[in-house]
Amino acid sequence: MTLSRREFISGASAAAALSGVSPASLSGVRPVVGIASKDDPLGVRSDFPVVEQSVYLDSAYITPSPLQAVEAAQAFAEAKARDPVSLGGMLQETNLMRQRFATLIGASEMEIGVLFATSDGENIVSRALDLKQGDNVVIDDLHYDTTYLLYQKLAEQRGLEVRIVNSEAGGAPVDAFAEHVDRQTQLISVAWVSHQNGFRHDLAGLADLAHSNGAYLYADAIQGIGALDVDVRSTGIDFFTAGTYKWLLGGYGVAPFYVREELLERIGPDRLGSLSIAGELDHHRFRVHDDARKYGYATMGFGSVFQLRAALDYLLRVGVPNIEAHTVGLAQQLNTGLVGQGHDVWTPKDNRSPIVTFRHHRDITLVRSTLEEAGIRISFKAEGEELRAGIALFNNSDDIDKLLDVTGNWA
Repeated sequence: MTLSRREFISGASAAAALSGVSPASLSGVRPVVGIASKDDPLGVRSDFPVVEQSVYLDSAYITPSPLQAVEAAQAFAEAKARDPVSLGGMLQETNLMRQRFATLIGASEMEIGVLFATSDGENIVSRALDLKQGDNVVIDDLHYDTTYLLYQKLAEQRGLEVRIVNSEAGGAPVDAFAEHVDRQTQLISVAWVSHQNGFRHDLAGLADLAHSNGAYLYADAIQGIGALDVDVRSTGIDFFTAGTYKWLLGGYGVAPFYVREELLERIGPDRLGSLSIAGELDHHRFRVHDDARKYGYATMGFGSVFQLRAALDYLLRVGVPNIEAHTVGLAQQLNTGLVGQGHDVWTPKDNRSPIVTFRHHRDITLVRSTLEEAGIRISFKAEGEELRAGIALFNNSDDIDKLLDVTGNWA
């Protein structure tokens, strides 16, 4: 049974919610017991050894995992050497992970599939919609490269029209999309939070726009899920996929895929395998899952599944709304500070995501050396001309001040 957010968070402990599951008890997993303080508002820093190594502001690239998730992955690997978990046990853990993810986003378990990477989801959706000449899809210039390549090829092969919304001042509001959407639009596709500058799209507004024109809304959600609170029912989004090595605090090779229940029949799998099978009929015939399990056709990276289940428990325990309030507040502190120093900030001032991108207009050697001397990890983008800060739950106000101390001293 899928727990509601309130039921999970108000439970006695994550361990109690997971009782009776032998694969999850391969070894003890430390509870989330941190005490909040001024330097650690969410009480999590002791679970992230990265804070002892650097001022880590690169979570939009790779978000470090908490020790609880690492221990779950280690326990699975240890079991592989001593007493391998059965396929049944691994699938049981996969379903528990799907339940936790459904709780995180306000969905039902049946709407959650498991893919290998973020790009898998949009490939499945675009092919299931059978896009053809006369149809169009609407995307924007803040998207990820995968989407441009995907629709470039569909345009070449099928005559699909691709319409690209040009962002202004770092943002692409719903009104900008509305100018490009008509009754021939089949899909609006966005990166919910842009990897380029952290711009956070209005999913509910875009869903309304799509649906009013008979279209669907897809999101690449890898830069949003786990960092920002979302309820799929209130947004009306139709599909999204999210890799788990960023804000979901997991590993690689696993990507939850959400498909709205009413569309599960419309969106068929793009390939089949033994894990597609729900039951055996006769004469070598089989019944395929009719829920989102049908998208997970083959053996997956089960070590990452165990890691992700522990990471989801961690996120649910801390509370994504708490994480969002904390990290967005720090991002706005950084944005304001950079603007005050005269830097060219690409991320809109009132943007509500944990990512801030700015153009430094300084000698790249100076920029790199001063950041390295201060022990600050941050992404260099656009051949080093831009810096992107990704602020995670373990960061604090001192981390932001340390970065501003460096940026404020650039001549």
